Amino acid sequence: MAAVALRSCRRGLSQLFNIGGPAALSSRRFEEDRRHKSTVQYASRTELPKLAYRRVKGKSPGVIFLPGYGSNMNGQKAEALEEFCLSLGHSYLRFDYTGHGASEGVFAEGTIGTWKKDVLFVLDELAEGPQILVGYSIGGWLMLLAAIARPEKTAALVGISTAADHIVTSFNSLPLESRKEFEEKGEWTVPTKHSEDGIYRFNMNFLREAQNHCVLHSPIPITCPVRLIHGLKDEDVPWHISMQVAERIISQDVDVILRRQGQHRMSDKDDIKLMVYTIDDLIDKLTTMV
Repeated sequence: MAAVALRSCRRGLSQLFNIGGPAALSSRRFEEDRRHKSTVQYASRTELPKLAYRRVKGKSPGVIFLPGYGSNMNGQKAEALEEFCLSLGHSYLRFDYTGHGASEGVFAEGTIGTWKKDVLFVLDELAEGPQILVGYSIGGWLMLLAAIARPEKTAALVGISTAADHIVTSFNSLPLESRKEFEEKGEWTVPTKHSEDGIYRFNMNFLREAQNHCVLHSPIPITCPVRLIHGLKDEDVPWHISMQVAERIISQDVDVILRRQGQHRMSDKDDIKLMVYTIDDLIDKLTTMV
């Protein structure tokens, strides 16, 4: 079983971007070489919807951001990671899943398998060299699936509010009568603060397909470094899911980082600092190992 380290999230975060401080990143990494930000591009795929993405070329390992369900590549975390990678000179790629954001496709027709294929396409066709995958919410689930499928492309993982198996587990934990009612309707509706109409809608085909991609029922064959950041006040995806993921992953280099005040989005200033600090630490670790 992988060792799980519960690390304090208060260490030096206020000094993270203070170049002169002891916990600061090196001045070399924050040279005022302001390159142009990324622009939206579109990747064509045979008989599949085009994927919208933004890419910054740079050093290896690269960083790829995987957004959450119904979200897109223009969120605060994705934007902050681009600024960070630009300052370091490392490559960075963010994209929209099929049916999300600027990508083609119908959102309601997407599945976990659909979006897994999107991630694998990005790894195979758009990214160069080993990558640190940063997955938020359902992106954390997809990050795990991609790492299993492409171990040679995956240098490390950073999960934020990781939602591995969460949709399936949540539905299966409903009372039998409720499940039968939703099955008869053909749709499961879940209240949420994160959509315009206040509801997430999952059809039964989506739920059945998602069962094929569950990872928590057996050891997870991932051997790279893994960091799982989760807020104790996450009302959407319980923090103990990150603990379950850590227990299942076979890697010996797994840390779970819990934030006492952290909520699901993890978009507060200090949350983003922690994410960046964690990725910087992994880059140092990976480049030292080479």
